[in-house]
Amino acid sequence: MTKQIIRRSLTFALVLGNLAFGAAANAENWPTWRGPGRDGISSETTVPTKWSKTEGVLWRVEMPGPSGATPAVWGDRIFVTSADKKDLLLLAFDTSGKQLWSETVGTGNKPVRGDEGNFASPSPSTDGKHVWTFMGNGLLACYTVEGKKVWGLDVQDRYGKLKIAFGMSSTPILDKGRLYLQLIHGEGREATHEAAVVALDAATGKEIWKVERLTGAHSENEHSYASPALYRDDDREFLVTHGGDYVIAHSLKDGSEIWRCGLNPKGRYHPTLRFVASPLAVPGMIVVPSAKKGPYVSIRPDVKGDITGTKSAFHWKKARNTPDVPSPLAHDGLVYLCLENGNLVCHDGKTGEIIYTKRTTRDRHRASPVYAAGHIYTCGRKGVVTVTKAGKKFEIVSQNDMKEPLAASPAISGGRIYLRTFDALYAIGPK
Repeated sequence: MTKQIIRRSLTFALVLGNLAFGAAANAENWPTWRGPGRDGISSETTVPTKWSKTEGVLWRVEMPGPSGATPAVWGDRIFVTSADKKDLLLLAFDTSGKQLWSETVGTGNKPVRGDEGNFASPSPSTDGKHVWTFMGNGLLACYTVEGKKVWGLDVQDRYGKLKIAFGMSSTPILDKGRLYLQLIHGEGREATHEAAVVALDAATGKEIWKVERLTGAHSENEHSYASPALYRDDDREFLVTHGGDYVIAHSLKDGSEIWRCGLNPKGRYHPTLRFVASPLAVPGMIVVPSAKKGPYVSIRPDVKGDITGTKSAFHWKKARNTPDVPSPLAHDGLVYLCLENGNLVCHDGKTGEIIYTKRTTRDRHRASPVYAAGHIYTCGRKGVVTVTKAGKKFEIVSQNDMKEPLAASPAISGGRIYLRTFDALYAIGPK
């Protein structure tokens, strides 16, 4: 081979390497359950809309057991949780599908309501240097992205025994070096059954603040399976916790209460209105679901005190037909709700007017919808992912059958969709 040919070959390889590096560097990370903005929105412009269990799949990796947790993606690393019989695992893969490591966070896994899930349900979070994982039995841990354990704790040892029927499925909020947890599982009548909101130093696990969360809820409503949200705009920021009959906003500084809104009227109290769907907090509004076809509301961010009966505190209120498990989605002035039966409901974000209610696929829906490149992705429990066009006109683009149980919301990064079924982790999209 001549020197000139060698030079050309090296130059070509360097160009390919730079292109690959540029693609990875420009890929949007999906660092936690609902993505980079904690709102289910991807800014990527080219995302697959049609595939099957075998076609359009870049790779598929068998998992050691089931989980409904969404993968966290940062750069060329993917982090997923899994049950493995009694063990609770955190695993790391690269974007080629190669397993990098697997760590046992702890033991004590239990199945939840038959086929609904297990204690590996909360989703991991990462900042590209560390990854945090929380399990349904209260185990919380931090690892480096190389798999070295930094710290771990059991919230039951620190904050009291978890009194919750189906495990703590709430995913903590990772923000600016802090972890925010809502531990809504009891009403504080006993020291070991205390509902609380806590802020931890993400680097060390040390407590920054803790506040009790008392609401007067009873029966099944003491238990919340929702995750907290974080509201931030140019003027204010606060944590939003959801459960025990109320959605409550807390100061990030010390956890003190800013406002609360009741969603279970005391006069006609519903004893099993436990919350599973989480609030959506985006600049200008907080969209709050309840449960079991009950009410849902859009709250203004500048309110204070108990706003339950204050009409001016709301953009709009709906008396019934909340999603039961999937969390709301908002994009381009529209609010989307995916109901348990697979109906997609589109609202005007300002007025709450329902623009359409249309069927995607008739199945239980547990995953929260995500938006990417002009489309809404919703996932049925039996494995059908429906892709619809975003906007005021309902149109199904495709229905993609994974033929495997699916409860995790999709993660989108680098033009790919990462789907965690109960059986496997999939990468869908280009090489």
